[in-house]
Amino acid sequence: MLSSTAAAASATAPRPLDGLKVVTLEHAIAAPFCTRQLADLGARVIKIERPGTGDFARAYDERVRGLASHFVWTNRSKESLTLDVKHPQAQAVLRELLADADVLVQNLAPGAAARLGLSFEALHPLNPRLIVCDISGYGDDPKRPGPHRDRKAYDLLIQSESGFLSVTGDEDAPAKAGCSIADIAAGMYAYSGILSALLQRQRTGLGSRIDVSMLESMVEWMSYPLYYAFDGASPPPRAGAAHATIYPYGPFPAGDGRTVMLGLQNEREWLAFCREALRDEALATDERFSSNSGRTANREALRARIVESFSTLSADEVMQRLDQAQIANARVNDMRDVWSHSQLQARARWREVDTPQGPIPALLPPGRNDAFSPRMDAVPGLGQHTDAILAELGRDAAQIRALHAEGAV
Repeated sequence: MLSSTAAAASATAPRPLDGLKVVTLEHAIAAPFCTRQLADLGARVIKIERPGTGDFARAYDERVRGLASHFVWTNRSKESLTLDVKHPQAQAVLRELLADADVLVQNLAPGAAARLGLSFEALHPLNPRLIVCDISGYGDDPKRPGPHRDRKAYDLLIQSESGFLSVTGDEDAPAKAGCSIADIAAGMYAYSGILSALLQRQRTGLGSRIDVSMLESMVEWMSYPLYYAFDGASPPPRAGAAHATIYPYGPFPAGDGRTVMLGLQNEREWLAFCREALRDEALATDERFSSNSGRTANREALRARIVESFSTLSADEVMQRLDQAQIANARVNDMRDVWSHSQLQARARWREVDTPQGPIPALLPPGRNDAFSPRMDAVPGLGQHTDAILAELGRDAAQIRALHAEGAV
């Protein structure tokens, strides 16, 4: 824990991206997740939204006091500016914003930003220091468009195209990830790519273009099963919540109806598991189970033996035995359990952020840096900052009213 003096100092210390201006034409998850993390580090993020409707993720659901769960997650600490980017006067506002911006992020349909004059090539003469990050499903490189460039690319579709579904689920059917993993992957590579581009700009004085593909992001994350199936070898089988190629590693029922997740990594742990958790040391030398490949091949027989042993124990008793044997284990928590997780509470990881519907809890960004406190500001209402930003750009009250009347903002 930080001392009170150190905590006070970090709360007032400058953040790494203080003073940087990010303009974003974003919707859904990938780009908003990227830019929210830039805002966490202090960047000023101006979110351009369609007048009247805004980011369509605002309407995904109403689970957070009438607000959408995806939206409140990925859009705190931003300013919302409504612009009809096809309106000539709105385009003039956008170019003024970009003239001194540090970063432009966009995940419009492939080619849409270029048609609006927002490609890196078009903007570089206006602002040579501008970093442009383009996020798309399959990549948006005019020199190497590929046959999939213009295909729609939602998260589940990329989970499918990347092979993720082929190794996720059980033997009867594939299953998608329970969160937007392809969007998250692309958002993380966009975020790290922008940070590296900012470092590069310190060396060269010039901005650069980043082309992030959801497919390529997910295929990178699929490298283990890809190499496991190298040179035509059979891929990892779908194994539900269990590990496909290490056993025992997965969920097991206890006698009280609860489930315990456990994982073994080596033969030393296998011996300890048999001796301390199963209380059957002889099982460790059974030829069927004397190596990980044998345990994996004979997993059904071994599972039956483990389930039988655990059937007389509560989940807490199983975990006590596993802890005694120094075997990694965990509870299978639901969302209610995670909201009240004792480790998150003990580490003081929750804060409150404001929204148009009142304050809500928000998790501090992972990877705490003791030198500064992350920005944890409000989730914006649609167009909440439009008039203030226009005034900052030199528009007077009459001009701002006219822009509203013409539907430009």
